[in-house]
Amino acid sequence: MSSSQERTNENIAGSFYGLGIAPALLEILARFRFKAPTPIQTQAIPIAIQGKDIVGIAQTGTGKTLAFGVPMIQRLAQTKGQGLVVLPTRELALQVDEMLRKLGNSLGLRSAVLIGGTPIRPQVQALFKKPHLIIATPGRLLDHLQQKNIRLDRVSVLVIDEADRMLDMGFLPQIKRILQAVPKNRQTMLFSATIPPEVMKIAGDYMKLPVNVEVAPSGTTIENVIQEIYIVEKAAKLRLLSVLLKEHRGPTLIFTRTKFGARRIARDLRAFGESAAEIHSNRSLAQRREALDGFRFGRYRVLVATDIASRGIDVKEIETVINYDLPSRAEDYVHRIGRTGRAGRGGHAISFALPNERNEVQSIERLIRKTIPVSSPPDRFSKELGLRLQFNPPRSVNYPGRNRRRYRL
Repeated sequence: MSSSQERTNENIAGSFYGLGIAPALLEILARFRFKAPTPIQTQAIPIAIQGKDIVGIAQTGTGKTLAFGVPMIQRLAQTKGQGLVVLPTRELALQVDEMLRKLGNSLGLRSAVLIGGTPIRPQVQALFKKPHLIIATPGRLLDHLQQKNIRLDRVSVLVIDEADRMLDMGFLPQIKRILQAVPKNRQTMLFSATIPPEVMKIAGDYMKLPVNVEVAPSGTTIENVIQEIYIVEKAAKLRLLSVLLKEHRGPTLIFTRTKFGARRIARDLRAFGESAAEIHSNRSLAQRREALDGFRFGRYRVLVATDIASRGIDVKEIETVINYDLPSRAEDYVHRIGRTGRAGRGGHAISFALPNERNEVQSIERLIRKTIPVSSPPDRFSKELGLRLQFNPPRSVNYPGRNRRRYRL
C-alpha cells in the first residue's frame, strides 16, 4: 500500500467517511457533531446503504438510531418511497423522531409520529401531508390502518426497533399484521438488544437473506459499568436505598417491577427530601415527558421507573442505576443497567435481591456470562438503618461456568 493510501485510510478511520454516506448527509452529521461512528454504525450503515436486509444486535445505548436512520434517510432522499419505524413505547418513538428530524429536515423530508396517549386528529393531519417518514407504536399504527387514515403500500424501508422488547410486551400479533400490510418488495432492518427465538423467526419468515450484524454477544453488559448486589430483606429495602442515595449523589435511575411500587418509592423518597419523579404506564404521556425532561435537565435527581423506561430513556449522564426489584426477565437486567455507562462513560449498577431470589440472580449471571459481586452493607449503613439486615448463613452455590463462589443467600 502506498503512503498516500495509508494517509487516506487514517483519515477515514474513526469517522463517517468511507461508509458510503452521501456528502449532504455527511455535512449534516458534522453539523450536529456526530464525529465518530459507534461499532454498530460502522458495521450496519455500509450494508444498509446497499439496500440489504439487516438483523442488528447491539446493547442499548450504542447508537442504533443512526445505524438505521442514516441509510433510510439517504434512500428516501433519492427515491419516492416511504420509511416506517415501529417501536415499543411512546418515549422511544419521540426520541427517534427527534433524531431523524435532525437528519431529514435539511433534505426536505417530513415525518409523522403515531403514538397512543395523544389526540389522534393532529396525527391524521400530519398523515394528510404525506410524510416521508412514519414513526409509530404498533397499537396506534393499527388504529390508523383500521380507520383508513393511512396506507402502507408506499413503504420501501421498514425498521423494527427494540424487537425483543416489543415481543416481550405482547406485540407479536400486531407486528405480524404490520408486516403483512407493507409491500413485500422492501428493505427491512430489525434491531434488538437480545436475540430470542421469536426474533429470529420473524427474520426468517419476513426478511430476505438478512445480514446479521452483532457488535457484542447477546446479553453482554457494558464493560465500564461496575455491578454489585445487596442481599436484603424486603422490610429494609427502602432505608438501604435512602442510604445508598446519600453515597451516590449523581443522577440515579431506580427500577421497580410494578407501577404501584414506583409510585410508592417516589413518594417515600420525596418524603426523605430527595427530588424524585416517577414514570410508568399509569402516567399520561405529558406526565411521563415532564418527568423525563425534569430528570434530563436536573429538576429531579432521581427517576423511579418500571421496565417501560428501560429502553426509553435517552439520558447520557446517568451515574447510577439501582434495581430496587430484580427484573422478571433476565434480559431486562441488561436493558436496565444499559442506561448508565453510555458513550464510553463509567457507570454503577446496584441490585437488591431478596434472600429467596437465588435463581433470579443465577439466571442473570448465566445471561451476562459473569458473576456479580455480593456486597455487605458497611457498618455505617446498618447503624443508619436502625436495624440489622438479615442474611442467611453463606452456602455454596453451583455456578454454571468456570467460576464457583459463595453467595450470601
